Amino acid sequence: MHFTDHLNRRIFLPSPPKRIISLVPSQTELLVDLGLEDRLVGVTKFCVHPDHIRKTKTIIGGTKTYHFDRIDSLNPDLIIGNKEENDQTGIESLAKKYTVWMSDVKGLADTFSLVEDLGKLTETRDKAEELLVQLKQEFKKPIPKRGTAVYLIWNDPIMTAGADTFIDQMLHCAGFENLIQEKRYPEISLEDLIELAPDFLLLSSEPFPFKAKHAKEFQQALPNARIEIVDGELFSWYGTRILKSMPYFRMLF
Repeated sequence: MHFTDHLNRRIFLPSPPKRIISLVPSQTELLVDLGLEDRLVGVTKFCVHPDHIRKTKTIIGGTKTYHFDRIDSLNPDLIIGNKEENDQTGIESLAKKYTVWMSDVKGLADTFSLVEDLGKLTETRDKAEELLVQLKQEFKKPIPKRGTAVYLIWNDPIMTAGADTFIDQMLHCAGFENLIQEKRYPEISLEDLIELAPDFLLLSSEPFPFKAKHAKEFQQALPNARIEIVDGELFSWYGTRILKSMPYFRMLF
């Protein structure tokens, strides 16, 4: 059957894939939740959910660099990646030899499409529909507005999550108004941050591992802001991880 991925690339699968490689941690978790763990043969070193997955599958590298020899040895019939998280050059090299399906997720609607599409790709439509019902139910009850926020993903340089990102939509779902309107992940200075004067400063646990000492330093610069170290997975991982996001958001503050 022919399928179209999120980058409008057409792929052909003669039969349901039986040897799948996932190049994205959140998509690995989704594949497992679709009941496909036995068909997963390769994952990245960052695929930490479920917590046993790296012990039972071949590690093919990270999300940006790959061990092509390991991938060749696995002889995959489907590789699943993501536009933002994977290296374009590496993906293009893999696509010359293997069937590669790419996602592009910037919000909830894209997440829902991802679940539905992977259900079709792998012939797990019933399970995908079950998960979609659960996911949509979680986001039916909005959280009241809390105030303005800046969400940091890196320190030195200070990097933020801006518009046109999945994190931006998760901030909205959590009741925050994102003050960073520049697209993607712009750098800002401490002076910029002070001038923005957010009600909340959210320090993500990943990719930079913000700690209490960082919160203390930012609190000195922003004495009127509420500063919290937050679970980065629940703001940035799409797929079934977001089933845990809304309960977590409601508990914040």
